[in-house]
Amino acid sequence: MFALGDFTVNTVLTSLAIVYIPYFLITVAGMRPELAGALQLIGRAIDAVADPAMGRISDRCRWRWGRRRPFFLLGAIPFGAGFGLLWLQLPPTSQLGMFACYTTIFVLMSVSMTVCAVPYLALQPEMALGYDARTSLNGWRNAGSVLGVFAAIAIRPIANAFGGGPGGFMAAGALYGAIVAAPWLAIYAVTWERPDFQAREAAMPFLAGVRLAARHANFRRLVGLFLCGRVAMDLVGAMLILYFTLWLGRSGDFELTMGLFFVVVLAALPVWVRLAQRLEKSTVFAIGALWWAAALALIIFVEPDWPRWLVIGGAVIGAAGYAVMDLMPWSMLGEVVDEDDLETGERREGTYYGLFMFVRKLAGSIAVWLALTLLGVLGYQSDQPPNDATLTAIRWLTSLAPAAFLVLAAWLARGYQLTRARHAEIRAALERR
Repeated sequence: MFALGDFTVNTVLTSLAIVYIPYFLITVAGMRPELAGALQLIGRAIDAVADPAMGRISDRCRWRWGRRRPFFLLGAIPFGAGFGLLWLQLPPTSQLGMFACYTTIFVLMSVSMTVCAVPYLALQPEMALGYDARTSLNGWRNAGSVLGVFAAIAIRPIANAFGGGPGGFMAAGALYGAIVAAPWLAIYAVTWERPDFQAREAAMPFLAGVRLAARHANFRRLVGLFLCGRVAMDLVGAMLILYFTLWLGRSGDFELTMGLFFVVVLAALPVWVRLAQRLEKSTVFAIGALWWAAALALIIFVEPDWPRWLVIGGAVIGAAGYAVMDLMPWSMLGEVVDEDDLETGERREGTYYGLFMFVRKLAGSIAVWLALTLLGVLGYQSDQPPNDATLTAIRWLTSLAPAAFLVLAAWLARGYQLTRARHAEIRAALERR
């Protein structure tokens, strides 16, 4: 049940990244690619600022129902309704008019998602206190996340089942809006908060808390490796549908490849969780990052006439490495919160998880905006065949560019200080206090 929270969030985030921005807005709605990229950048920038603010609000909230869980009920309906409205077909208007309308809906939906998602994520180190228990809980959460990817992949076929075109996407959007909103009542019912955590006052001012987090050495290192991994994920997510459609000329293989890819991701999660019980989390993260980087680098050599099985099989090989990208950083963040608790005497999960969401959304959005802007500068238009420069850019942005970010992520993971032994010392000190 807890994993359903990340199912809803990742259904939305993945739909926006791989279908809504690069396909629906550009191909169905007819928006220019640079405006589509700017829409996501503006929406994510506003939403990203709201993430740490929402985290701190939940840190300081002292409702008798809890610090975090009541926000699930407050945000669920606006979250689902906003996502459904994103897929409306606007009446014929100018590019700027279309941009303004879709951006407004995007921002309102994103802020509603933040109201649910940040308190939800901040519950993790409170529900699971141990080093390995957090990895296990995040393994379940990531399983929900992968199911959200399947749901996102299915949105285009479901829209086609409803008749395709703008009307099909409107119907699919309404269905998905209900699916996104409904699980939060169940999540509220099965989660819990620790009374001793809520009993402690959170007196630190918001900006002072952000500055303290920014000076936290282990948090900065963790943000760096997480940011590089997320940029790689978002670049591949935005470019892959264009890669299959424009470079390979096999648009229909996109959903099949993504489906098989995430079946392997789902199967790999328990393997990585078990491995993390033997090795340090940072080591497991580096192994996965380099694995996926190697698989992505090979994509640059793929030609349109290659056998279908070879192209799909090559893409799926990297899936096991991909499985680590979200699993380990979110699990490692709980130890950062405990270290901060030892120093400040406050439980500031919301602040740290809000800042993590901030960098996740902002960095990925900037990367996707730059990528789509590059395609626009190179002359890409949805109603014309792509030129050679556009095709070359799509290949590099799907392959070598994200692979370089993954190598940097693995490099940043080396020598990470919050090890299993160090966390045991921190937990013992907190228990004594």
